[in-house]
Amino acid sequence: MRHVIALDVGGTGMKAALVGAGGELLHQARRATGRDRGPDAVVDGILDFAAELRAYGIEHHGAPALAAGVAVPGIVDEERGIAAYSANLGWRDLPLRGLLTDRLGGVPVALGHDVRTGGLAEGRIGAGKGADRFLFVPLGTGIAGAIGIAGRVESGAHGFAGEIGHIVVRPGGTPCPCGQRGCLERYASAAAVSEAWASVTGNPEADAADCAKAVDGGNPKAREVWQHAVDALADGLVTALTLLDPRTLIIGGGLAEAGQTLFTPLREAVRCRVTFQKLPTIVPAALGDTAGCLGAGLLAWDLLDTTDRTEVTP
Repeated sequence: MRHVIALDVGGTGMKAALVGAGGELLHQARRATGRDRGPDAVVDGILDFAAELRAYGIEHHGAPALAAGVAVPGIVDEERGIAAYSANLGWRDLPLRGLLTDRLGGVPVALGHDVRTGGLAEGRIGAGKGADRFLFVPLGTGIAGAIGIAGRVESGAHGFAGEIGHIVVRPGGTPCPCGQRGCLERYASAAAVSEAWASVTGNPEADAADCAKAVDGGNPKAREVWQHAVDALADGLVTALTLLDPRTLIIGGGLAEAGQTLFTPLREAVRCRVTFQKLPTIVPAALGDTAGCLGAGLLAWDLLDTTDRTEVTP
């Protein structure tokens, strides 16, 4: 069975899979990233995990993986295969592609940014399937973005494309760790909503999911907090769609789990703000926490001759 290795490395956990030529997940596994043991231990864990997946493929599918794809957080130089910086994992200028290639017997390895890799999967085989231009925006602890163009994701000249969370939507507002004030993610991320709702309730354990439940229950204070976030998000999205003109806006991450509690007011807020711009379709992400692995698998298959495989589908 022809297959590739896919790895999605997060701040606390790693997800992995063997992915067949038709996109089927032949094997899935998870384990802790182990960042508490330091950056060298994290790298060793990634390499060991990849080697175990290769061995599993040989034993259970009769051949080693043809290629590998790995998605990592932070600043990623995809062209050179270098994980340039990750605050959470503690590495700088890590030649991860080369290390994995050596560990996996010389097979080609693709390195990608975690959000852009997840966006690739959502755009190609998930919620944006069939859209020639899309913007994927996951709303989690922060807010990032992936700009999809004709089946690929744009990384930019320096690897920073899509950082929509650092569009300033409230000039002079709340300080952001990036050094600016009033960034979108300080108002519309799941973390920002959690912080605002905890402050209103006086309960430090209250989070965005609790706020969404209170909105559904008709709590006026919750509705105020929620609308504040929705308005900021709409301002940031309209700026993005003015620049990028996407056909589809894909919203994912923890905040999107609120479903229509988020999407109904968000669609209306965006609609009210557009003037000459074409209103894109705004849809929830479809692949959940498998997006990173599926995207890493797509990166791996893309390294191989496209005439030598079938098109990857869900």
